[in-house]
Amino acid sequence: MGVVNVTPDSFSDDGRFATTHAAVAHARRLIDEGADIIDVGGESTRPGAHDVVLDDERRRVLPVLEQLVGTTVPISVDTQKPTLMREAIATGAAMINDISALQMPDALETVAASDTAVCLVHKQGTPADMQANPHYHDVVAEVFEFLSVRVRAARAAGIAVERIVIDPGFGFGKTLGHNLELLRRLDRFSASGVTVLAGVSRKSMLGAITGRGINNRVFASVAAALISVERGAHIVRVHDVAATRDALAVWNAVNGERR
Repeated sequence: MGVVNVTPDSFSDDGRFATTHAAVAHARRLIDEGADIIDVGGESTRPGAHDVVLDDERRRVLPVLEQLVGTTVPISVDTQKPTLMREAIATGAAMINDISALQMPDALETVAASDTAVCLVHKQGTPADMQANPHYHDVVAEVFEFLSVRVRAARAAGIAVERIVIDPGFGFGKTLGHNLELLRRLDRFSASGVTVLAGVSRKSMLGAITGRGINNRVFASVAAALISVERGAHIVRVHDVAATRDALAVWNAVNGERR
């Protein structure tokens, strides 16, 4: 899954793709590099970010989505807002990627009324405050239980399990220790029988480990993606598609798989 942030305050690209033209061009580059899915977002969810009003998020996302629907890969829309979910689905989005895990009023019903896939993400707190003092007694057990509850809610609403993806939410209200424990035990999530997405690319946990800035975390991001796949992730959400694709090609060849 290649990341396209149509925001002026994205943590990973300094707002370079904040215009429709730049975002679409970037998405097409990621597709050429081998992305299987493109994830388009119009609201930064980096630590410290503040909410974006619906009209601004809509203005950023929908024109990009309109130009990308019908390309060779499915397009995901990263949003928490049910209204934008409905508009994105009507425009042709193949997935809704929701860091609120469909907890907003009418979100479950919106996705259930469609045939669109959904990614349920765990977070503790909100982007504005989630890194203030994240605390867990057992981070893996608590994140797993939250996602299990949300999967059950989605299924009860009529969303087939084949349409559901879960994401433990690396960096969303977690310390470095929490993130490492989740990555170390990611197989707990893949054993649930639900598709697992891991999004570790360029995140601050990698900077804490390597001491490198955001734009110099390609090698660490690729390593994290490989570890995620080794531990059962089915989808890796990345900024550096070509590098990750090449590393996974080698990994798959060694393990007797072809993709």
